[in-house]
Amino acid sequence: MTHVLPYLVAAYVFIVGCYGLATSRNLIHAVGCLAVCQSATYVLLLAVGYRDGGTAPVFSDIRPGSRPVVDPVVQALTLTDVVVGATVTALLLALTVQIAKRHGTVDPDELRELRG
Repeated sequence: MTHVLPYLVAAYVFIVGCYGLATSRNLIHAVGCLAVCQSATYVLLLAVGYRDGGTAPVFSDIRPGSRPVVDPVVQALTLTDVVVGATVTALLLALTVQIAKRHGTVDPDELRELRG
C-alpha cells in the first residue's frame, strides 16, 4: 500500500484542485486552485523518481550499480515544474489584477465584455 500512496495523494490533490477550479466564483481563487492542480504534478514526479534506500547519484566514491540511486532527471523535471508553475501563477495573477482594474470585478460571470 505504501508504494501506491504517493500516486493516490497526487490524484486526490489534483481532483481537489479541479473541483475548486470548477466551482470558483473568483478569478483569484481559480488561480489558487490551478496552483493546487500544479502541485499534484510535483508529488507525481517525485513519486516516479523515488527509490527505496536510494542515495544521491554521485559516483565518485562508489562503483556504479553497487547500490540504488534516485533518478536525477526526475528531480530536475520537478524543479523545472516548480519554476514554470510559479511563473504561470504570477502571470495569471497579474492578468487578474488588470481585469480587476479595467472591469472592477473578479467574478467571471460578471465579465460580459469577455464573452464571445
